[in-house]
Amino acid sequence: MKLNLQLGVSSSATQIEGGDYSHNWNDWFQKGHIKDGSNPARAADHLNRWKEDIDIMAELGIRVYRLGIEWARLEPAPGGYNKDAAEWYRQLLTYMKSKDIIPLLTIHHFTNPMWFEEMGGFTQPANIPVFLGFVDYVIQRFGDLVDEYVTINEPNVFAVMGYFQGVFPPGERSMRTAFRVQSVMAACHIQAYSLIHKLRREMGYTNTKVGFAHHARVFTPRFKRNLWHRLCTCLVERFFQGALTRACLLGRFVFPLKKYGKLKRGEYADFLGLNYYTRSSVSGLGDGVRKGAPVNDLGWEIYPPGIAESAGQLQGLLPRPIYITENGTCDNNDTFRSRYIYEHLKALAESGLPVERYYHWCFTDNFEWCEGESARFGLVHVDYATQKRTIKKSGRFYAAIIKNQGVTDEIYKEFIEQEAYHF
Repeated sequence: MKLNLQLGVSSSATQIEGGDYSHNWNDWFQKGHIKDGSNPARAADHLNRWKEDIDIMAELGIRVYRLGIEWARLEPAPGGYNKDAAEWYRQLLTYMKSKDIIPLLTIHHFTNPMWFEEMGGFTQPANIPVFLGFVDYVIQRFGDLVDEYVTINEPNVFAVMGYFQGVFPPGERSMRTAFRVQSVMAACHIQAYSLIHKLRREMGYTNTKVGFAHHARVFTPRFKRNLWHRLCTCLVERFFQGALTRACLLGRFVFPLKKYGKLKRGEYADFLGLNYYTRSSVSGLGDGVRKGAPVNDLGWEIYPPGIAESAGQLQGLLPRPIYITENGTCDNNDTFRSRYIYEHLKALAESGLPVERYYHWCFTDNFEWCEGESARFGLVHVDYATQKRTIKKSGRFYAAIIKNQGVTDEIYKEFIEQEAYHF
């Protein structure tokens, strides 16, 4: 299998950096909501081990890296910015570039400063300028080092998990609030898209690329002949991702979302960012897993064709280059991750879609939100007690793909042939 795309890795600031900052995930931990009791203030200690991590990336042959910034660290109080934190990120980005690693910078990835939470966060349209003020600061500080940006990561997951299912902070359970959060975040993305382009033009740059990282999955009725299952599939798809996709990409706000402010219809992405993990089997207004399907260690169905199906749906709405901004699996013993990567890349290679980047989630094991340290997604193993890094078999497989620009028969036999999924 030959590949004509760049292979990279993804991370988020909260999940790898560590640090006891005043943000919603440290607050969520303190309230006892992390399943294994692990503390995001530890995470993978990237704050102190960032050079080691970048060196490992370079050793694996990785040349594109999607990373995030910690809002609460950079702006610990409204309008009060931390110059030392900004300098740390500049050192990181400069070192990456010295290793020929291109950054794709995510501005918001699930984490809010507590002062922003106390203002109502993304539940309040009046807070849109607050977020845009942070975007302005980010471009002014890092715009000379970064050409490509993700404005917001998975606004649908942020809204659904935090404001409908109540398992992410702040733990609310209101469908109406979840839709309002999606609407506000879509407005934030649209205005941030325009602002980033404007600021970078003023700085003299013409190669800016901006998008958002959209979590999309395949939804199928549990029983195709069941009318209720088919109806619920349409509703769940629209409520979880369909309406939001149109709002963020095209400025088209349809039910159940609402347009806040004078937002024009247009095209608000220079690339299509897709986070893909699984397929959902629908029998009601909720999630489900198809009986007998292969699953990962969190019980998510493994469905490789869905990555091409989801990418194709985005491409049908707005033809743009495709970046797989996240794809990976929870495989705590690293027994099937290589097969998972191979089968998803194969689906993309055979799709004929203009996929330019694939960012594996994630680089090192990390603090996996409510799962804490118990769910391992990394190509590099982290011993959290010692913070020792060890490249996994799947990490060596990934490096072999990069080196050979695809998967040879020898690579397949060495890394994939004996691997099997859970059923």
